[in-house]
Amino acid sequence: MSTADTLRTEGQARAVRLGPRSVAALVLVSAVGVAAFGWPLLAGPGAGTAHAQDAPWLFAALLPLLLAVVVATIADSGLDAKAIAMLGVLAAAGAALRPLGAGTAGIEPMFFLMVLSGRVLGPGFGFVLGSLAMFASALLTGGVGPWMPFQMLAMGWVSLGAGLLPGADRLRGRREVLMLAGYGAVASLLYGTVMNLQGWPYIGTLATGVSFVPGDPLPDNLARFVAYCLATSLGWDLPRAAVTVGGTLALGPVVLAALRRATRRAAFEARVAFEGPGRKEAPPPSAGGSATAAE
Repeated sequence: MSTADTLRTEGQARAVRLGPRSVAALVLVSAVGVAAFGWPLLAGPGAGTAHAQDAPWLFAALLPLLLAVVVATIADSGLDAKAIAMLGVLAAAGAALRPLGAGTAGIEPMFFLMVLSGRVLGPGFGFVLGSLAMFASALLTGGVGPWMPFQMLAMGWVSLGAGLLPGADRLRGRREVLMLAGYGAVASLLYGTVMNLQGWPYIGTLATGVSFVPGDPLPDNLARFVAYCLATSLGWDLPRAAVTVGGTLALGPVVLAALRRATRRAAFEARVAFEGPGRKEAPPPSAGGSATAAE
């Protein structure tokens, strides 16, 4: 196989590709997530705005929605046992990385792995992977609480966004790593900002200039929210972004190559061609990207 063929195969070897059903499922679960994060901003003054009550319902809705993403992807692109196995391995690896720094100044080394995995394996795979990795890490670290379904959604968006970055089939080398490092930094900051929406309503009863005030005009609450983020979480978000950038720059080329090699050897989405008697069989999937069977 020539170098050009190798690059083309690596670029196209994705465990999960988005089709119409997958897009619809992802739009649905993302819409539910946006509503869950943002509804306190529109709640009336008499509404209970803390997420302790609605989090179990969100978690109960999130699991079937994640299953719907997987089922839709199976219908669109034929997700097989090899993709499921890779999903489990990467989710376990992400869950194992998180305790190395979680709870210490926002250092979370799992972010760079979720970004790189979403880049190679696509947005659909990335969303499910990010959500499952965060779920597994919560069980591993004992971090189960009303914040968990929100963490699952936010991490799913981080990996999904990496899969939607441009140049998936063409961009390689240092430029790709720099792009992923920049995305990782922005995604790490946005993750902290989005997660603040989950915790911010809890301080609505405190008489401070950054408190959430149910029923206040949206611009006033947004101004308090910005002040809250600057005062409370920036010291966590910046180290998270720095670790993500450092991990991507240091390990990105190796991890990207390993993931692309794994997807290429697993021959995701390998096409099967049937030939008549006496014709030569096409190269195996690892060499030519298609599987052939004699008629």
